[in-house]
Amino acid sequence: MDLLTRLRALEAISRTLDPPRAEREALLGAAAEYGNAFVDQIENLPVYVSNQGTGEGLYDSPIGDTPVPIAELLALIKTNVDTPGINPASGGHLGYIPGGGITQSAVADYLAAITNRYAGVFFASPGAVRMENMLLDWMAGMVGYPAGTVGNLTSGGSIANLIGIVTARDARGVTARDIPRAVVYATTHAHHSLDKALRIAGLRECPLRHVPMDARYRMDADALHAMVAADQKAGLRPWLVIASAGTTDVGAIDPLSAIADVAQRHGLWFHCDGAYGAFFALLPDIRARLSGMERSDSIIMDPHKGLFLPYGSGAVLIKDKQAMVDAHYYVANYMQDTLHARDEASPADLSPELTKHFRGLRLWLPLKLLGVAPFRAALEEKLLLAQYFHDAIQQIPGFEVGPTPDLSVVTFRYVPTRGDADAFNAQLVQAIHNDGRVFLSSSQIDGRFTIRLAVLAFRTHLAQVDLTLDMLRDHVARLEGRT
Repeated sequence: MDLLTRLRALEAISRTLDPPRAEREALLGAAAEYGNAFVDQIENLPVYVSNQGTGEGLYDSPIGDTPVPIAELLALIKTNVDTPGINPASGGHLGYIPGGGITQSAVADYLAAITNRYAGVFFASPGAVRMENMLLDWMAGMVGYPAGTVGNLTSGGSIANLIGIVTARDARGVTARDIPRAVVYATTHAHHSLDKALRIAGLRECPLRHVPMDARYRMDADALHAMVAADQKAGLRPWLVIASAGTTDVGAIDPLSAIADVAQRHGLWFHCDGAYGAFFALLPDIRARLSGMERSDSIIMDPHKGLFLPYGSGAVLIKDKQAMVDAHYYVANYMQDTLHARDEASPADLSPELTKHFRGLRLWLPLKLLGVAPFRAALEEKLLLAQYFHDAIQQIPGFEVGPTPDLSVVTFRYVPTRGDADAFNAQLVQAIHNDGRVFLSSSQIDGRFTIRLAVLAFRTHLAQVDLTLDMLRDHVARLEGRT
């Protein structure tokens, strides 16, 4: 077979990657029908399923050369992906820190994928980069950062924390010889992604001081000051303090202003983990609780939490543009053409990513279609629902609660009339999981098995919280042998 004949044969096959309009419409129609049916049924679908396999049916349809009809594939997805495990799109998802998946973002993701704009450098897609930078400017204004702040839209809080830690490391000049004496400060309730970021950034051997917390699990700023002063006196080099604007375990907000005072006095880089809580700054009444985050050097915030976007939506903001550039900038010879257009900071210059999905569209389109008001209302609703649950669970005999929530996480446990409380609460959580109508999670707090209710899914309303209270009441009665 000559070259031209072979090329024509290959072209005929490869053109199936670019279907005609009729095929595109059929494909999109089937996907849209599946998505609409899922959303229409969402209130009746279980939130957690543990008895219908673990997706192993996917192995019965291995990857190969034979095309498979979309209807058959959607059936595989429904059975093996969208049924077992946790349904995070449900309003009954009250465990961990739930997020979103709003329809408007799904439409935006389709547009971003089909047009496939490369959002890594300004030269390649100036509009995409401008849009993402505009969104970052909006977030910077929300948290009180000044003009000139730079940032990056990331896949989530873990990568955002890594970018912040790497920037802080280089800005404070922490080199290999310094690491054994370069001290980091955080509480034991700091998110585990921060420990991971320190390790990935080559800082595993940095002394990590766990700062004591008060009765509401917030960092004790006076203790922080004393620890930093003692380490400096001992010849060590304190350089980083990590505070939380909404911890995962209990939703606590550390005393950010007091921590900023300590950081400023001792020359520490102040990194604020606001992945969960920073977007609550949209609420004027809550903004005072977050006072001080504007004094941090870097902050992270997750739109896939506080703005209900699909997973894969994080952000990091850093005040010192040059520090962020110095930590992440690199250009290769083959990219020399991109140097001619530098009107805006390019995401590839400010993060580990070069190839970058156009994440900004999934945030920009919902904000433009809806305005900010529905997001603000939903956040306030979640705060009030958490307060409602915190009050209501105390009216059920036998339950004890954690601190009044700073945000929308409530911790609680049941004290049984007999037997081990930890074992009983483990059984209670398992009973909730087996029931499947809502999903709660658990944690170890002060060495005790504790149940968590985290209200942040955009479909969570009063009905889901009332159902949770009824289920807890009923399952406790059954486990206590009263029914």
